[in-house]
Amino acid sequence: MSRLLLISNSTLHGSGYLDHAEVEIRDFIGERARVVFIPYALHDRRAYCEQAENRFRKLELAFRSVHDVSNPSRAIEQAQIIFIGGGNTFRLLYELQRNQMIEPIRRAVRAGTPYIGSSAGSIIACPSLKTTKDMPVIQPSSFEALSLVPFQISPHYLDPDPASTHMGETQEQRILQFLEENEEPVVGLREGSILRVESDDVTLKGPHSARIFRCGIQPIEVASGSNLSELLFQRSSLAGLVA
Repeated sequence: MSRLLLISNSTLHGSGYLDHAEVEIRDFIGERARVVFIPYALHDRRAYCEQAENRFRKLELAFRSVHDVSNPSRAIEQAQIIFIGGGNTFRLLYELQRNQMIEPIRRAVRAGTPYIGSSAGSIIACPSLKTTKDMPVIQPSSFEALSLVPFQISPHYLDPDPASTHMGETQEQRILQFLEENEEPVVGLREGSILRVESDDVTLKGPHSARIFRCGIQPIEVASGSNLSELLFQRSSLAGLVA
């Protein structure tokens, strides 16, 4: 029953906060009217809450942040929509663990509450935060995340620049290093791209293709509009997916 909208980035160059995802968000939430926001990924939660609240009120949604309530777990249980925004993934996971919210979020989403994540909020929906590019500004008790999907996301994905003189590791190289030690497939999700998950169906939305990495297999490009379930749920058929 799980339904998730996993967005690569909160702000796209030339547009405002979540503007590029508005059409997909509206279609995803349907007639639901109340969103519960988890602002733990940024230090200034008040300013973050105001930014998110202003955006969701433009969508005509009632808005509530868990940092403003005495019982965050109950707020999650009563939510019609859960939204976790971007920021530092280590801080986000630390606070979810500290506030004992991992299991309430899992229960709610698995029972059908729609989940929207952006950047860090998308990574945290994965089995772990191991594909984040963030600095470990604080140490969570483990790297285990929400496990709402069985694959990893690498948001803000940047392709190697053949003209660059920078000798550091590319994002692709870092993902391949992850797969030397882990088995979960990884989606390189470019700016403006979105994954829509409906139970076992995963559809790529947005203007760009995505890059899919799997252990022991060459990375491939998949076109926007593709159903990625065969790749991300460890199935075999790749027909019609290559961009």
